[in-house]
Amino acid sequence: MVAVLRDDQNFTARDHNPRSTVEVPEDVRRMLRTWRGAGALAVGSLDPPEHTKIREVLNVGFTPARVRAFEPTVRAIAADFAERAAAATEFDFITAFAVPYSLEVICRRLGIPDEYLDRCRLWSEQRIELMMLQRSADPDQLREYARGLMEFGEFARSLVRERLASPQDDLISELLHDGKAGHTLSPDDAAVQIPTLIFAGHMTCAEALGTILFQQLQSPGGWAEVVDGTIAPRDLVEEGLRFDSPLAGMYRTAVHDVAIGDVHLAAGSRLLLLYGAAGRDSRAHACPAGFSPGSGSATHLAFGHGIHFCLGAGFARMELEIAIQALAARMPDLTPAPGRPPHHRPVFPLRALTELRVRQRGGASGPSSGDLDDTLAPAELT
Repeated sequence: MVAVLRDDQNFTARDHNPRSTVEVPEDVRRMLRTWRGAGALAVGSLDPPEHTKIREVLNVGFTPARVRAFEPTVRAIAADFAERAAAATEFDFITAFAVPYSLEVICRRLGIPDEYLDRCRLWSEQRIELMMLQRSADPDQLREYARGLMEFGEFARSLVRERLASPQDDLISELLHDGKAGHTLSPDDAAVQIPTLIFAGHMTCAEALGTILFQQLQSPGGWAEVVDGTIAPRDLVEEGLRFDSPLAGMYRTAVHDVAIGDVHLAAGSRLLLLYGAAGRDSRAHACPAGFSPGSGSATHLAFGHGIHFCLGAGFARMELEIAIQALAARMPDLTPAPGRPPHHRPVFPLRALTELRVRQRGGASGPSSGDLDDTLAPAELT
C-alpha cells in the first residue's frame, strides 16, 4: 500500500471513493456532478499538478503554529461538551459528544456560525447516503438528498463571497487572503474545498473518538488506566487509529501497466487499499490483533500516505487528545452501559459506530439520558 500511495505517476486518486451499485435518477446524477461546480473536484481526488497547487495552500491552514494557536479554542469546546454530557448518568457518546464536538471544532476553525452546525451535519449525512449508495432507495428521497448537496455547495460559495468582502480570523479567510501571490486559492477553488473540510474534518474525528473510547472501555484496564495516567492520551489515540481506522480504505486506479509485488496490473485496474488492514500487519506490529496503547507499535495508515496524506493529521491528533483529556477529567468512572452492543454504520469505507451508550458508575445529577440525547443530538434525517 505504501508503494502504491507513493507512486502518483502510475496511480491516480481521481476515482478513490466506492462506486454506487444503485441506479439513480438522471436529475440526481446531474446534481451529483455539479453541486460543487461544473467539473470541480475536492483536493483528495486531484492528481499533480492541480493537486500540488491546491494542497500547498491548504497546508498553510494546518501548520504546527496554527494548530497550537487554535488549541485553547478546542480545549474550551471539549470542556463544554464534557460538562454537558456529564450531567446524565447514561448517554449515547456518539450523539452527545463525539459528533457535536468534532463538528463544532472544524466549523469554528473555518469560521462557520453556530446556527449552521445542524445543517452542515445534515448535508454531510446526505452526502454519505448519495456518494456511497449501495442499496436501493426512494427516488424522491434521493432527490431530497441531492438538493441538500446543492444547498451545501451554494452555502460554501456564499461563505467565500462573505470572506472576500470582509476577511475574518478563520481558515476560509486565510485561504483567500493570507498567502503570497499565487499562493492563495481562487474563490471557486476555495468554495470547492469547503464542503470536504467540513465533512472530513468532523466525521472521521467523530468516528475515531467512538472507536477509541469503545476499545478502551472494553479493555482489561478500562477507562481507569486513562484517568490515572497509566495510558497517555497520545498513545491511546495512536493505538485507536491503528487498531480500528475510521477510514477503512480508498481506491487507486492504475494509469499505466504496472507491477505490484508479483502481480502485473493493466492500465485501468482499480485497487482497494485497506488502511485498516495495514494496521494489522504482523510485520509492522508486535501484537497486531491486540489493542495495546503505548506498546510502541503505533505505525498506521489511518491518515494515508504520500501526496494525499491527510493535511489535517496534526490538527486531528490534537483534537482527539484534547477530547480524551476532557473526558478523563470530567468523567473518571466511565463504563459501558448494559444493554444492546454497539453496531457500525453499514456504509463503506467509513468505519463508524452509530451508537455507543456509556454510563458513569457514580451517577450524576441532571437530566435523564433521553433528555440529554434530545438536547445534544444533531438534526435527524427525514
